[in-house]
Amino acid sequence: QVDRYLYHMRLSDDVLLDVMARFQAEMVKGLGRDTNPTATVKMLPSFVRSLPDGSEKGDFLAVDLGGSQFRAHQVKVFDDGKQSSQLESKFYPTPKEVIQGNGAELFDYVADCLLDFMETKNLKHKKLPLGFTFSFPCKQTKLEEGVLLAWTKHFKVRGVQDTDVVSTLRKALQKHKASFDIDIDVLALVNDTVGTMMTCGYDDQRCEVGLIIGRTGTNACYMEEMRHIDLVEGDEGRMCINTEWGAFGDDGALDDLRTEFDRELDLGSLNPGKQLFEKMISSLYLGELVRLILLKMTKEGLLFNGKVSTALLTKGKIEMQHVSAMEKYKEGLSNTKEILTELNLFPSEEDCIAVQHVCTIVSFRSANLCAATLAAILTRLRENKKLLRMRTTVGIDGGLYKTHPQYAKRLHKVVRRLVPTCDVRFLLSVSGSGKGAAMVTAVAYRLAAQRKQIDAALAPFLLSLETLREVKNKMRTELEYGLKRETQASATVKMLPTYVCGTPDGTEKGKFLALDLGGTNFRVLLVKIRSGRRRSVQMYNKIFAIPLEIMQGTGEELFDHIVQCIADFLEYMGIKGARLPLGFTFSFPCRQASIDKGTLVGWTKGFKATDCEGEDVVDMLREAIRRRNEFDLDIVAVVNDTVGTMMTCGYEDPNCEIGLIAGTGSNVCYMEDMKNIEIVEGNEGKMCINTEWGGFGDNGCIDNIRTQYDKEVDEGSLNPGKQRYEKMTSGMYLGEIVRQILIDLTKQGLLFRGQISESLRKRGIFETKFLSQIESDRLALLQVRRILQQLGLDSTCEDSIIVKEVCGAVSKRAAQLCGAGLAAIVEKKRENRGVEYLQITVGVDGTLYKLHPHFSRVLRETVKELAPQCDVTFMLSEDGSGKGAALITAVAKRLHNVGQK
Repeated sequence: QVDRYLYHMRLSDDVLLDVMARFQAEMVKGLGRDTNPTATVKMLPSFVRSLPDGSEKGDFLAVDLGGSQFRAHQVKVFDDGKQSSQLESKFYPTPKEVIQGNGAELFDYVADCLLDFMETKNLKHKKLPLGFTFSFPCKQTKLEEGVLLAWTKHFKVRGVQDTDVVSTLRKALQKHKASFDIDIDVLALVNDTVGTMMTCGYDDQRCEVGLIIGRTGTNACYMEEMRHIDLVEGDEGRMCINTEWGAFGDDGALDDLRTEFDRELDLGSLNPGKQLFEKMISSLYLGELVRLILLKMTKEGLLFNGKVSTALLTKGKIEMQHVSAMEKYKEGLSNTKEILTELNLFPSEEDCIAVQHVCTIVSFRSANLCAATLAAILTRLRENKKLLRMRTTVGIDGGLYKTHPQYAKRLHKVVRRLVPTCDVRFLLSVSGSGKGAAMVTAVAYRLAAQRKQIDAALAPFLLSLETLREVKNKMRTELEYGLKRETQASATVKMLPTYVCGTPDGTEKGKFLALDLGGTNFRVLLVKIRSGRRRSVQMYNKIFAIPLEIMQGTGEELFDHIVQCIADFLEYMGIKGARLPLGFTFSFPCRQASIDKGTLVGWTKGFKATDCEGEDVVDMLREAIRRRNEFDLDIVAVVNDTVGTMMTCGYEDPNCEIGLIAGTGSNVCYMEDMKNIEIVEGNEGKMCINTEWGGFGDNGCIDNIRTQYDKEVDEGSLNPGKQRYEKMTSGMYLGEIVRQILIDLTKQGLLFRGQISESLRKRGIFETKFLSQIESDRLALLQVRRILQQLGLDSTCEDSIIVKEVCGAVSKRAAQLCGAGLAAIVEKKRENRGVEYLQITVGVDGTLYKLHPHFSRVLRETVKELAPQCDVTFMLSEDGSGKGAALITAVAKRLHNVGQK
């Protein structure tokens, strides 16, 4: 009979899955900036960004307002490696005249209770941080600020809604400051649900959901990805969202599930039409719901022989404690008889069984609905993490969950049925709202201290405009030193003449070979250039690896390996007999006496082949070809890759007179007026100068901006004390700078739980490509964690944020320094031309410029800022070292033929 009567309260799994889907849709609505105003589930950001990590310590105060009693707490958190804490509390009543009076009276009462507590615990002369648990919906804009949206749970205090409750509490405390000699710093405003999650999170770091099913209300919170929270700026990391799910259904979304009893209960409440979901599941209302059902059944003659007692007609007469007692497994029936007799209902045994069944159905529906919405949150967490299966912990508090004999078991069972892909542990919170507020405050304290340390480590990487101007001016001075005969020998920026005296004019044509040696790979290319109306460049190439033992072996072995690769390519292309003109891209500092003579100044980029420095690399190549005695080639030009880049872009845009490489290495070349190049005879025309600017600063002129990490990278490199600017700006070293910073931060206990893993100790593990991936705007922190895991670094979400920040600081500085150097070059070009305003194109190549998500933008912005009278266009080069070498060879042939004529 009861089953038929309460048929609509019995919810199948299909209905619960539907409720779950509806709640998921409401969550999305609440998180969206445009949809939040009309959302019933408000999804309030709590500004709690991190869970406890076990390193929190100190003494904290907490006050807890929102339940049937007001509580003051002192929490001691010990950093003893055991994650232990000590809680001392005192309970104060919340009189009706206070919770339904005016705001000033309420907060004065809170301040008085807190002072009494401090006096009891002898804390009055200590300065202690305070966490304020305020268990009502608040709109927060920061951790220590919250505007009350609406009262719930029988509270109706005037003059508080739409005001910041933290500043009101501060004012109330301020009144007592002088007379009682207290100094309290309110650091955090916390919802009791968030407090529950934080308390359990201290004991179990998997805990990222908080759930309250209490005597006065119900709510849930969880850690959401920042990128999904439109209401808060930034998309890094996570933040705890206080769902305020009690209002779910206020827009009619649950009308099909609400019974006539739910409607009647709502109409008689303090806030009709609001908190409809809470009224279906919270213990504050379940006893009343049972009363309304029993009243109707009695009126219809189904119970108590149709006799309606005064108790059944009295609102609030049946409470949740009665419902819990009646549902007890063994003594339930005798309890039921006793309770009903006390209410003057004089039940028969059948009445007792029926009433007990009503209680079971009402509380079972509550557990089912709660399970459905919790399952929606767990599914969202799993999807956010992109996991097929997830292990997590839900921190739980609340009288209904704790005291009801069957509730917890029912909830667990239904949750596991609805989300079989989640392995859920339910952890009961011990004083979540009090200890939790202290935990939020402790975490905020820890994060503030960590923030200070991280800022201190990264501060030297933040370069002011003034500092960048200094770098630009110093670079300009060094450029001039390199061009002058008397200072060139001691100059750090070598300003090497390339004997490339022209850029392409479109008449170049023919077949050319190009060799490209500049990194761990070596390329051989056949380039066909057409002129005229069908002007085009066709390329065929083959890549060969250069093993480490050859890179660091003898010069003879290196050049024999190069010639072996050329022989393979000529064979492959079927052109072994042809004596083709060849351009040799050799991307290392060379001193040239003519276009086909290049003496190696010194190896860079990890090369260390012996008997090469001070030798002519073209002669060494010719010798190796002679030794092999299989083919002959006409070596026309030895080319730097930077010059090749300029020439490639110059073929497309005649205004291109600067080449920039921002890749494994860093370098610039540009067309300089012959009259300024004192180390080369003649004053007519122009010649391309290979600056070799990587050596800038080797004389100590930029020591003021070098950090301890730059020094560590330099000392551990193959060429300590050399190429200092390159070591701050090029892809080969940026990852290593990041690694040194990560080691330092880990030693300070700010990363990876203070554990330096074996992989982090390995030089070169942090390749620059990882910087580009980690800094990508499209990459969620989850993917950053995966990259770090690939590197053997087991990181938390907070670790990932810090690593991303470190990468950003290092690459931004690199781009700014590169921009400052380039600004010096374009300013020099402007002065050379004697114009007030210069329009010029820079040909650019290199993986750092091409692949890093922010490098090119920061570089361009810096040049614009430091050289405002120059309009600089950046043009991406297509294969400067291959196509460029062929074009230089073609231009050299053209100019040679013109000279002969």
